[in-house]
Amino acid sequence: MEKFTVPTRENVSENNQALFDNLQKAVGFVPNMYAFFAHSPSALGDYLTLQNRKNSLNNKEKEVINLVVSQLNGCNYCKAAHTAIAKMVGFTEEQTLEIRKANISFNSKLNALVNLAKEIVTNKGEVSEEAKENFLKEGYTTENLVDVVMTVGDKIITNYLFAIAKVPIDFPEPQAI
Repeated sequence: MEKFTVPTRENVSENNQALFDNLQKAVGFVPNMYAFFAHSPSALGDYLTLQNRKNSLNNKEKEVINLVVSQLNGCNYCKAAHTAIAKMVGFTEEQTLEIRKANISFNSKLNALVNLAKEIVTNKGEVSEEAKENFLKEGYTTENLVDVVMTVGDKIITNYLFAIAKVPIDFPEPQAI
């Protein structure tokens, strides 16, 4: 079987080269997962538009979803990337482990969020009345619910792409749980 490769700037379309340049400026490097999207002339731009869309969830809430979805889907790349990002938005190492276990002791609102996201993934969208009620009781809205599903979908895209392509992980390895 042919091994998949991560394209370099020289091997992608002009449009993707501009996106690589923007990522280089914003992140300091082009993460391999983003670079892999550039095998398609439009996928990287489409994905970045999805990922950066206006969202009613704050950065910590998005990282809670990203971490638990990546944990449930066994995506080592996304667990590594989102553990690093979660720390950048203010979570401790211990908190990232609680998030990945879907058992948050430090914040009841985030615990309702992580449990909803976990049920969305494990039950293919079917969630219990209890999970929905807890989510809403903690102050989340229907708008937030839509954005949770969008964020879960966003993360599933990269989780599945990693499962297929196994791009090299270019973030620090997260602690095992």
